[in-house]
This record gives sequence, structure tokens and C-alpha cells, in this order.
Amino acid sequence: MAAVAVLRAFGASGPMCLRRGPWAQLPARFCSRDPAGAGRRESEPRPTSARQLDGIRNIVLSNPKKRNALSLAMLKSLQSDILHDADSNDLKVIIISAEGPVFSSGHDLKELTEEQGRDYHAEVFQTCSKVMMHIRNHPVPVIAMVNGLAAAAGCQLVASCDIAVASDKSSFATPGVNVGLFCSTPGVALARAVPRKEALLHGLLSKVVPEAELQEETMRIARKIASLSRPVVSLGKATFYKQLPQDLGTAYYLTSQAMVDNLALRDGQEGITAFLQKRKPVWSHEPV
Repeated sequence: MAAVAVLRAFGASGPMCLRRGPWAQLPARFCSRDPAGAGRRESEPRPTSARQLDGIRNIVLSNPKKRNALSLAMLKSLQSDILHDADSNDLKVIIISAEGPVFSSGHDLKELTEEQGRDYHAEVFQTCSKVMMHIRNHPVPVIAMVNGLAAAAGCQLVASCDIAVASDKSSFATPGVNVGLFCSTPGVALARAVPRKEALLHGLLSKVVPEAELQEETMRIARKIASLSRPVVSLGKATFYKQLPQDLGTAYYLTSQAMVDNLALRDGQEGITAFLQKRKPVWSHEPV
């Protein structure tokens, strides 16, 4: 499973206890401009908030009154926060979380009525697919921090992230068929995150921790990633997903070439040298 493999690659293990700190409530200070505004009225508050500190960008779904539904405005706002300065060396890892008891209930069904029209529906689903692909193709790891229900497209969002950490109060479902809308697009992410015929939690989540430990455990993983070389992590993430659909021979060929490319990186050589010299590496975070 992708998230488990990526988590293990970063050496994440063992929860740590800490009371909720300043990350629990993030101010509405944004990392990016707001092209998402096209999907909402001027008087409406921005449906996501974002804050970046020490290489860790926290993106929060901030519309709990609507169960953090992935409306077109929410999707565009989320897309903006994910893509802002994606290639900056200052960005090492992204955490996506949510306000309120529901991580995300999925698409806003009010936007999927016949009155909205086919073109609008197409824009909603195309934008959603783009957001999921942006997460998968992002140069830094993306962590879902879940404390509540993630349903339909909300479940898709969790499955699309590289790592998922959930509290024991979380639950996951793709119930769209109950309202006449089969969760086909969430199935794309889930099929790649969850092994066939296995329980959801066996594949979707990297770790389940008590609610009181959720924030600290997520931050522990994020800090570990942020302490690593950005180009090395980026290459590793890209290679992992590139080899995933390949046959065994092709996968080994691609990953072997990636190992060679990794060694050609400045930080690849710094890591080897530091190990041999028995010192901590000093990462340049340079792409070459």
C-alpha cells in the first residue's frame, strides 16, 4: 500500500503524547493568492486556510458548517494552497486536515443538481481529479490528518495523500451509490491505496492513534520528512508512483536507474560522505 510504504521509507513509527499546541487552530493566513475566488461569492469566507512554518505547510478545510464538502470553491481553494510555491526549497511537507467533526463529506450535492447543468458538473469532477493528481504529482509528501468522517470524495482525498494518520474517532465510506451516484472517481484512488478484498484500514491509513495523540504523531512524521533532503525525497516519491503500475522487471529497471540518479544529486553524495565521516549531513536541497 502506497501510504504505508512511504511512511516506512521515512522511518515513522511509535506515537508520542503531547497536548494540542499552536497548530491546533490555524489562523486564516494564506500561503497563496486566491484564484479559488472564482468558485465562490465575494462575501463568503475562503473555504480553506493555510499556514507554513519550518518547511511544513498546514492546509485546513475550514467549512465545518457544510461538513467540509468538496464544493467547487473548496476544491479550487485547496488546489491553490497545494500548488503555491510547490517548487520552493522552503517547502518540505504538506499536511491536510479539517475543522469540525467531519474531515469531508465528499462533493456538495447541491452543486450536482440538474439545475446546475452538465458543464458545471464536468467542471466539478475535472477540478476534483486535478486536485488529486496534484497531490500525487507534488514534489513533497502530502499527509492527511483525519479526525472524523471522510466520505466519498473526502475518502478519495485521504487515499490520494502519500501518508494518512487518523484518530480512533475517524471513519471512512464511499456511500454515493445510496444517493444514485456511484463513487467512480474515489474508486480510482481507493483501488490504488487499498489492496483488493482487504479491510479499508489495512491499506488506506498509515497509522491509527488515539485522538489526543493525532496532532503530535502527524507532526512527528512531518518533522522527520522536513529534516530530510527535499530533492532526494522528491525523487523517491516520484519513482515510487512511477514504478507502481509496472511489471516487476520494469519496476526494478526504473528504480535502479533512479538510484543512480539519486547518487548524482549533490545531497546524495553529501549523505554518503556524511555517513562515511560519521557526521550529520548538511543538506543543500539543490535539485542537482
